[in-house]
Amino acid sequence: MSERILVVAAHPDDEVLGCGATIARMAAEGSHVAIAILGEGITSRYADRVAAPPELLTQLRRDGEKAANLLGAAEVSFHELPDNRFDTMPMLDVVKLVEGLVERIAPREIYTHHPGDLNVDHGIVHRAVLTATRPTYEGDVRRILTFEVPSSTDWAFRQVMPEFCPNVFVDVTMTIERKLEAMRAYESEARPFPHPRSDEALLALARMRGSSVGFEAAEAFQLVRELN
Repeated sequence: MSERILVVAAHPDDEVLGCGATIARMAAEGSHVAIAILGEGITSRYADRVAAPPELLTQLRRDGEKAANLLGAAEVSFHELPDNRFDTMPMLDVVKLVEGLVERIAPREIYTHHPGDLNVDHGIVHRAVLTATRPTYEGDVRRILTFEVPSSTDWAFRQVMPEFCPNVFVDVTMTIERKLEAMRAYESEARPFPHPRSDEALLALARMRGSSVGFEAAEAFQLVRELN
């Protein structure tokens, strides 16, 4: 029986930036990886959310589906919360959304955002995941890990606490190129070097994380909780 893994991301592309190569590795090894993208993305680039062209949102969703397919994820779902405006919603609504995902997918392991991050939505997703999977919950979640998001975690410049301090490293030497390919699927989100979301910067980060533990390339995570 394959492991059931849930990746909870705030926006389209966060799942690739945070753990795309790990998703590809887990999927290749037979795990059932479900990706949940809670926010719509892109609308925060407009002063009025409703001014965002609907075709851009449609394309972003298609890009997310393409990226998930490239990574080998078993499923991807989109939940269209207001981009960079999660703090305008009752926290309970976000928690209930995550609870529904956990109940339906029954994951043994969850990957999600670290709270020491510049993006307000990322911090809210982190808290929602911890609330939805509190130890009194009668579920199967045994392990929760948080990821870094280039151009968000790093841009906090260690001023948003707690600081991201990775203590779990996944060897992604064989799947880092798949991550880069999946990121390219997000045509509106990928950026040229030296932006942190560029191919060159993402590869450099993977090389740096890998070199710290003896791998050619790695993705780094901070373990929140593990139940044995």
